[in-house]
Amino acid sequence: MRIDATGMDFQTLNRKLRQADTEYQISGCCGQRFIAAGMDRKRIAIDGIPGNALGAYLNGATIAVHGNAQDAVGDTMNAGAILIYGNTGDAAGYAMRGGKIYIKGNAGYRAGIHMKEYQEKVPVMIIGGTAGSFLGEYQAGGRILVLNLLESGRNIAGNFPCTGMHGGKVFFRGKAEGIAFPRHVCVREATPDDLEPVKKDLAEYCRLFHYDCAAVLHAPFTVVTPDSKNPYKQLYVAN
Repeated sequence: MRIDATGMDFQTLNRKLRQADTEYQISGCCGQRFIAAGMDRKRIAIDGIPGNALGAYLNGATIAVHGNAQDAVGDTMNAGAILIYGNTGDAAGYAMRGGKIYIKGNAGYRAGIHMKEYQEKVPVMIIGGTAGSFLGEYQAGGRILVLNLLESGRNIAGNFPCTGMHGGKVFFRGKAEGIAFPRHVCVREATPDDLEPVKKDLAEYCRLFHYDCAAVLHAPFTVVTPDSKNPYKQLYVAN
């Protein structure tokens, strides 16, 4: 089903998406919020720029944005996939607890903040460009990969990455030089065993965005993990 969202408010747009059809193509999207919030079993392609909280609480739907997206993409999503063929604003994957977010371009501040996992639910976010400050802040689970494939000349991540991290893993393609990590995380070169669980997702990412996966994996990777189950003691309590 095709939907021309030009001039349409977000409530009307979401009512249309909740009809019986399973596949939708949205054109003329310009800042409508909460698109596909909580939806499952839908496949939605968007031309334009969706507003904040695209795919919030997503529960199995697949969303492809052929452009940029604003803040809080995949807020508290539970399952499904969000594919961004441009850049995202701040707080992508906020409190994400399942599913996948693949971003071809750059991500703003606080990507992956409060990301978590439980049993078989392991959320994955892959950022093809660079990430802003506070990447993986308070991360409790899941996997974040930042690939720096766009050769922008910027650091692969901004300031204060992994602050308060107490679970999960963050991978940086390259040596992540010039980044000041907090003292409550471990930063080391990733081994083949470290990379094995993310290879399937990375291969899918490369297929979708037309990269050579073998070439992407040819570079060294840096992996960041927490070194304490109580990072806040190190942050806020004097030793």
